[in-house]
Amino acid sequence: MPEISRRALGALVGGGAVGAVAGTATGAEAAPAERPFRARPGAGSGRRPNVLVILGDDLGWADLSSYGAPHIKTPNLDRLARQGVRFTDAYSGSSTCSPTRFSLYTGRYPGRTEGGLAEPIADRSQGLDPNHPTLASLLKKAGYATALIGKWHCGWLPDYSPTKSGWDEFFGNHGGVLEYFSKLGQLGDHDLYEGDAEYKDLRYYTTVLTERAVEYVSRDHDRPWLLNLNFTTPHWPWLAEGDEETGAEIAAKIRAATSQAEVGKALNHYDGGSVAKYTQMVESLDAAVGEVLAALRRSGQEENTVVLFASDNGGERWSYLWPLSGQKFSLQEGGIRVPAILRWPARIDGRQVSHEPNFSPDWTATLLELAGARPDPAYPLDGTSLAGYLLRGERLPERDLFWRTRGNRALRRGDWKYYRDAKGTDHLYDLAADSREQADLAPDEPELLTELKAAWEKTAAGLLPYPG
Repeated sequence: MPEISRRALGALVGGGAVGAVAGTATGAEAAPAERPFRARPGAGSGRRPNVLVILGDDLGWADLSSYGAPHIKTPNLDRLARQGVRFTDAYSGSSTCSPTRFSLYTGRYPGRTEGGLAEPIADRSQGLDPNHPTLASLLKKAGYATALIGKWHCGWLPDYSPTKSGWDEFFGNHGGVLEYFSKLGQLGDHDLYEGDAEYKDLRYYTTVLTERAVEYVSRDHDRPWLLNLNFTTPHWPWLAEGDEETGAEIAAKIRAATSQAEVGKALNHYDGGSVAKYTQMVESLDAAVGEVLAALRRSGQEENTVVLFASDNGGERWSYLWPLSGQKFSLQEGGIRVPAILRWPARIDGRQVSHEPNFSPDWTATLLELAGARPDPAYPLDGTSLAGYLLRGERLPERDLFWRTRGNRALRRGDWKYYRDAKGTDHLYDLAADSREQADLAPDEPELLTELKAAWEKTAAGLLPYPG
């Protein structure tokens, strides 16, 4: 076995990569051991790739069998990982849905824009400014066709929509959650749209989105394309294919609600769900991704399509997150560390694992560079492109990963993480040795704590303040 670095060892102790590196299967199919990532300089034809970005919703870091889940089988996503690079230390841009989507679409911290301050967006008054450059608008300017299928959660009509922010086509829901069959959403009304027009389809939502995505990638495209495919599963309510009766009960509560709080209570589904139901939902997500990737293969576009799979934030109440602490809404590792897989057969070898820390804005910068598009100089990116690392074997520059929410703050520098909890207590963790964040080294490393805290405050000073 090759020598393992301190960071890699810490990631292995974290659980998900143990089976892969040891050569034992954690998923449905046995596979040779992953090897540490190594670029393949000079590969490829030079043609601009298609870009397919697939997001799960509230999918926990270890919810895939290739990341350690002992009870969830995800053969399609495990196969995707074997065909590309699996990242052990990938992070979302925030710990809730819409701020992370802001960071992915803009390549900037959520706090750069007013809409990104909502955690998450909950009414029609907030959204992504249509004048702000996005991954879609910048790729469109560079000659790409663009589409978003699935969850938007960056604002509602009439002021906000993917079609106002650079996507040529939109089919999906504007809000953060909906009942999977009726398509009633968090504002209590119907929330399935094609473009800016309501669309009716009472089938299971994951099935509907999968069909649309298969149709899109199967087209005879005359130019490169970007498809953002944003599933809502495994986000609550806890419904799988065949659960129409439970879905109807939730829909009835939404229709009878006299306030948005009552709508939210119905959709939160605190009286439902189970580990078994959650497993069904994750496995249906895996099957959906498998269908889309099969269509991509049949279309002949697989070789030169960059596929990025990730989650929008950490897992929720039924997620498998071991050994991480915390979950969605928290800036502990369980709230922001996510599974992330990248595949590009034309340029990147498979069966690889990377322990380089990265987060959502990095992927924006990376995808722009891979596609030959330029950021808008008036809106500088906060992310760092991984293209040099992935394609040319360059070392990633030293930089901090930064997070800010109303209740928490966090900054990662190398293996060190500075974290302030909701009580205002500062903590310091060595993630290479302690990914569970239990050994607080703040008393032992006061100078380092002060340094990282100052770095966090310097970045935060350049962001918009929270209202109120």
